[in-house]
Amino acid sequence: MKTKLLLFLCLLVFILLFLGFALPLRGASAAPHAQFVTATPGPDGRILYTVVDGDNCGQIALIHGIAVTQLRQLNSRLDQDCTLTVGQQLVVGVVSNAPTAGPAPTLPPATVTATPVSGTTEVCVLLFNDMNGDTLRQETELGIEGGAVSLTNLNGSYSQTQNTSSAVDPDTSEPIRTCFVDVPGGEYNISMAVPDEYNPTRLLSRTVTVKAGDRAEVSFSAQSKTLTVSEATEPQQGNRSSLLGIFGFLLLLGGAGLAYYAYRSGQPKSKLKGSPLMKR
Repeated sequence: MKTKLLLFLCLLVFILLFLGFALPLRGASAAPHAQFVTATPGPDGRILYTVVDGDNCGQIALIHGIAVTQLRQLNSRLDQDCTLTVGQQLVVGVVSNAPTAGPAPTLPPATVTATPVSGTTEVCVLLFNDMNGDTLRQETELGIEGGAVSLTNLNGSYSQTQNTSSAVDPDTSEPIRTCFVDVPGGEYNISMAVPDEYNPTRLLSRTVTVKAGDRAEVSFSAQSKTLTVSEATEPQQGNRSSLLGIFGFLLLLGGAGLAYYAYRSGQPKSKLKGSPLMKR
């Protein structure tokens, strides 16, 4: 009878040990498939989140399936401690949907400066890498290679297309713009097509009026799609794996206790128990 009880306890310990190792591995492999529902993107493709009481950067990143480092990239104005205020709006993602008509960020007007050229104008366009998604160019945000920009007069008398460049002026360290020269004065539509691996963060069409002898500068922006992939599920995987690991350790500890109890139960009782020697 004791032998059967010992075998049963050993079998139970083996099952508990197996579950203790298998559950953390299974939970870790399933973690990358976690998905979270995010807010509806705005007309410019950006997904915004409004901070409420009790929020922190780690919680917001976890809810929207991104890493804290990516949240910082999308919101360059966050300080080193990632301090948040109630009502603050954060960019938590950018989708590839083309912008539609409606409310959009206030864009800086096209810069027009006088030049000594007589009879024609010059229109220079820049497509820059909007790494933080705020639609404003920072010093570290340079040009994007491979975009296609078209300049068309509204009366149909002029139409040209050129490719954008990522080159930098060695003297000023500023990105080199794509320029249309000897352009007759008038009202023009400027349209931009971004490379496939980028999402636009501004409207892709602008209208500008230039006069002969002027030089117009217009900027467009786009953000790399690699910033919106699900690499940011790593924090979720790490948290879930840690919890399952602790649960597995507790199972191992319980199994060790049962094994010790089974070992003690299987030991023969002392023959001295109840003898006159034990009563002395």
